Amino acid sequence: MSKARHDCVVVLDFGAQYSQLIARRVRELGVYSQILPFNATPEEVLACGSVKGIIFSGGPASVTTPGSPRPDAGLFKMGLPILGICYGLQVMSQMLGGAVECPEHKEYGIANIDIIADSPLFKDVPDHSQVWMSHGDRVSKLPEGFKCIASTPSCPYTAVEDSTRKFYGVQFHPEVMHSLDGQKMLSAFVLGICKASADWSMGSFINEAVEAIREEVGGKQVLCGLSGGVDSSVAAVLIHKAIGDQLVCVFVNNGMLRKGEAESVLKLFGEKFNMRLRYADAEDAFLNALKGKTDPEDKRKTIGRLFIDTFYDEARKCGDISYLAQGTLYPDIVESRSPFGGPTSTIKSHHNVGGLPEDLKWKLLEPLKELFKDEVRQLGRELGLPEELVDRHPFPGPGLGVRCIGEVTKERLDTLRDIDAIFIEEIRKAGLYGEIWQALADLLPVKSVGVQGDERTYREVCTLRAVTSADAMTADWYRLPYDVMQRCASRICNEVSGVNRVLYDITSKPPATIEWE
Repeated sequence: MSKARHDCVVVLDFGAQYSQLIARRVRELGVYSQILPFNATPEEVLACGSVKGIIFSGGPASVTTPGSPRPDAGLFKMGLPILGICYGLQVMSQMLGGAVECPEHKEYGIANIDIIADSPLFKDVPDHSQVWMSHGDRVSKLPEGFKCIASTPSCPYTAVEDSTRKFYGVQFHPEVMHSLDGQKMLSAFVLGICKASADWSMGSFINEAVEAIREEVGGKQVLCGLSGGVDSSVAAVLIHKAIGDQLVCVFVNNGMLRKGEAESVLKLFGEKFNMRLRYADAEDAFLNALKGKTDPEDKRKTIGRLFIDTFYDEARKCGDISYLAQGTLYPDIVESRSPFGGPTSTIKSHHNVGGLPEDLKWKLLEPLKELFKDEVRQLGRELGLPEELVDRHPFPGPGLGVRCIGEVTKERLDTLRDIDAIFIEEIRKAGLYGEIWQALADLLPVKSVGVQGDERTYREVCTLRAVTSADAMTADWYRLPYDVMQRCASRICNEVSGVNRVLYDITSKPPATIEWE
């Protein structure tokens, strides 16, 4: 939708955990960015639109290792500015005639750079600026035409440039928050050196997306599976803005939704947005299918299969359908096509990319596939969705079915719904919801002895979990204040009859995943 109309900076992914963050930082500057695999050809780069520059990401490999990833040598002859970050600096230096070594002392964590030469890359950046280092190798000899512009005591060539060809490299990671002036450096490269126009915004995206959807769909009908989550909700409202009643949404209640969720979805989309909405109450069917199942992947696949069957049953009642709308996001696309393998590919089954039947008769309509999650939230605000939905934490496709550890029953789900509602309500009341990436409750298949009302009880145990993260690839447990924990535990034990013990999960990812199942 946007390639032809906006300047673009391409990020080549060498397997770094921060590749998506680099692209997001560029977009925060108002410039469209796109991620391509490290081995993209010059033709593939130019196919992204009006390309103004290229950024080589970091990566876990060593350039001194045979077979480590290399970019296409033709990229250096395109006349485009290039910024190499960490591994990107090293591989650029080696390919252009420099040398890279593996010193005895590696460098991880905070450092302060000494700026030793004027450079447009360091416009408005103070000397001794704090940066984040994470490298084993380092450049030991510069290619011809390069000069050093910054150093640290343990890394002589911390930042380098070839001003003639507009090639730049930094050994640190300007994209992470620990590099205090990192965004200034990215701005200097993207807006100053590349001279990219800062005209990428959600307002412009909406206008272009509406026009593109109308052009693509024409007078045909579009089917959308509405879950009540952020992605499907934003996709539905955007498509509805474009084609109105040509969109028909199917909302499947699998019995594993949060407390009051079915009612709120029906009210918001059926009444406020006046969408054509089919409601399938399939709670009993899902519970029967899950009876006796305790294996997490078996539960996920069972829920997924039955959802598809229920969805298609409803779809047959909607008349002639030509398109299936999905809330696929840009990270889904990037991870699925990555030459290194998507980080979620072997951990849990993914519900959007690659999960559709091969004989699907509908064309896919994925209006959010250019956007990151934070951009989707902003788009939702622009489209008039309520803040409580737009800022909602991620919620798994199988819903509470994978938070009800062990066998899933109606009684256990109702217990978990009450626990979850109390937890979310308390962190919202404490003003903490926006600081947390994801907050969740799990009901464990474990019983403990308790004393409630002077009586001995033997009831189930629940665990609460809250994490911070940038992209869900890694996560740290949130330091929930003790008074909030106490209120949650007290209310849960007093108000939820099936529980007498509350735990708080303080495990990071890795080694754990965010969800228990």
